[in-house]
Amino acid sequence: MPLIARGGKYVYGWSKVGETGRIAIPKEAMDEYSLNERDKVILMSGSRRSAGFALTTPDLLRGSPLSAVLRRFPRLRTFQMPEARTVRLEGRAFCWTTIEEGGYIGLPEQTLRDYEILPGDRLLTVRGSDLALGFVLRGPIIDEAALHPDLEVFE
Repeated sequence: MPLIARGGKYVYGWSKVGETGRIAIPKEAMDEYSLNERDKVILMSGSRRSAGFALTTPDLLRGSPLSAVLRRFPRLRTFQMPEARTVRLEGRAFCWTTIEEGGYIGLPEQTLRDYEILPGDRLLTVRGSDLALGFVLRGPIIDEAALHPDLEVFE
C-alpha cells in the first residue's frame, strides 16, 4: 500500500464508481478491516472538504465517539432500516449496505447523490483510521494522488 506524501496517508488506490453505483473495496482493505462478503457495513459521509464516505461496522465503532450515532439510530446499528436509505445527523449522512460477492458495494443513484458522488467518479481508497476505511472524492489528498499514475484502479 503506497504512502503518497511524506507524513501523508496510506492509500490502496482508486475505486471507480460504476454506472450502476457499484464500488470496489480493495482486497487489501477488506483484509485489514476484517471485512467479508455478505457483511453489513455502515457508510458515513466524509468531511465537507473531502466528501465521499467512510465505510465501517458497528464493531469497529464500538467505544468510539461515533458510536453515539448508533445509539441515536438503533435501526441503523441493527440494519433494520431499509438498505441504502440515508439518515442525517448533525449534517452527516449515514446508511448501511451489504458487501457483495467479490468485495463490492452497490448504491442506488439517490444514495450516491446523498454522498455527493456520481457514477464514473473515482474515489481514493484511504486507510482512514482503525475505525473506518475512507473513500475520498476531493481535496488535497486527491491532488497528491493524481501525481501518482501507478496507483491501482479498482473497478
